[in-house]
Amino acid sequence: MSKRLVIVVRADPVICGHSGEARNLAEVALTRGFSDVRLLTWPIPVLQAAGLPLKPLDRIMPYSAGITVERPDPVGDYRVPDGRYLAGLTGRLVELLAERIPTTCLSMYLAPHDAVVRDAVDAARAAGYAPDVHTIAKAVGSDVTNVIRSCLRERRFGAAVALFTRFLTNDQVIAVSEYTRQEIVAAAEAVDAECGTRFADQCVRRLSVSYPPIDTAAYVDLAPAAVDAALRRRGLERDGYVLFLSRVTPAKGVYDIVNAFARCRARSRVKLAIAGTGPALADLRALTRHDDRVVFLPDVEDEEKPLLMNGCAAYALPTKPEPDFVETFGIALTEKMLAGGGPVITTTTGGVGEAVGDTAIIVAAGDVADIAAAIDRVVLSMSPEERQLMADRARAHAMAFDRVRVFDDLFAPADPPVALTG
Repeated sequence: MSKRLVIVVRADPVICGHSGEARNLAEVALTRGFSDVRLLTWPIPVLQAAGLPLKPLDRIMPYSAGITVERPDPVGDYRVPDGRYLAGLTGRLVELLAERIPTTCLSMYLAPHDAVVRDAVDAARAAGYAPDVHTIAKAVGSDVTNVIRSCLRERRFGAAVALFTRFLTNDQVIAVSEYTRQEIVAAAEAVDAECGTRFADQCVRRLSVSYPPIDTAAYVDLAPAAVDAALRRRGLERDGYVLFLSRVTPAKGVYDIVNAFARCRARSRVKLAIAGTGPALADLRALTRHDDRVVFLPDVEDEEKPLLMNGCAAYALPTKPEPDFVETFGIALTEKMLAGGGPVITTTTGGVGEAVGDTAIIVAAGDVADIAAAIDRVVLSMSPEERQLMADRARAHAMAFDRVRVFDDLFAPADPPVALTG
């Protein structure tokens, strides 16, 4: 029997680990009996207008045959100032559910994608289509740090009640990390205390963890010649640079790494390569315009990313908590751990500890002196044997997030009810 998987998500070209999550789940689904796999996402102009960091449009990695990316047009005209694109997404999902193919709908980012799924399922049922549908809602970092926390901070409890009610209506509810799960429970407790609701008990009982799925094969067994060629194109040398590769935003600690690099002794031996784009990029370019030891790589492609990770002396992502963002896992960290190369330097912010285990060099969030000392230790003091030992341990830990393993755990059939005797 044919099966369909629909993932409602901010997909490529958005530079975000969770767009990669959707891609990886979609690719594995093709090998697990799903004959029709679709990513339901936003039109490119909407993503551009939102100011999200985007990959170069002409260099997006293609999806495998059998995966369809749909970007529905808006419904309505200028008299509907908001919601036109949501109506397009919801309407398209209703059409898919009307086809009566057994369907799993996975929403990533509760706001607004879970609303799309819930509204579409409710509409399809009310219309008499009787869809054979199983819904999964995955709460990721922005759901907690951006949406739920802002509701609590601004005492807009009605919005929080609506979000939790919709979330818990799904057949399966998951969080991207144990840290995220605990944060959701704590937020539910705060809403319950204010509103007399009972969300926390349901979250404790039903909410499980599904870590980000990673295409581990894209990061291991890299050809040394390919790494060297990629570095030559960028004017870099193997072990000759510290790499920051992420969204260029204060919460990722990019200002801290720039300030730390300016004061570390190792800057005479290595460069700092800042790969990625984001809201802080222009400001950082201006701040470092007289420092020829800092280079910017705003156009790194998916295929190039593991090569740059493999060739670096160290990978630094000193992420720290900000009011609008806390790292709830750290997908780029695990990708780097798979790729090999120099050690990871990071913090224990949010769910980062789950991503790196005990395989990274940990610094205090926001501590520039600590970051500088870590760079000096890696570049100036660490032996090749110690570096290799750390790389081997890091890769072994990161293999736990292989996309096939994560997919199979997420889509494992529920345990049958236990027969009562006596």
